[in-house]
Amino acid sequence: MTDDHWYEDETGSLVRPYTVTRGRTRPSPQHAVDMMSLVSVVETDDQRPAVDHARASLLDLVRRGPRPVVELAADADLPLTVVRVLLGDLADAGLVRIDPPRRAPDGPSADPELLREIVERLREI
Repeated sequence: MTDDHWYEDETGSLVRPYTVTRGRTRPSPQHAVDMMSLVSVVETDDQRPAVDHARASLLDLVRRGPRPVVELAADADLPLTVVRVLLGDLADAGLVRIDPPRRAPDGPSADPELLREIVERLREI
């Protein structure tokens, strides 16, 4: 987690989410940013891209390794909607790649009997 917070613990957010996203609530249409989409950095020669603080902080989190959008939102301590818009901007700039979520293959995880057993064991706890 980064030490750069965009809020004060006692007073809440210093920068409203709509300001960070410039009033947008969705990423650009060419990017499907599902909460489980995997985000990774696109290597460029420019180590200091011309992006604002919010996007640069998010890019620093992505540089730590490919991760799902939902994890980035948690680590950035920002609403998922805001992170989706910022990631769309970074993808538009060619700084990140957003891959669709991986789908689980049909197998034991899809077995209804196994799922019932898991639920029963959880109830025992």
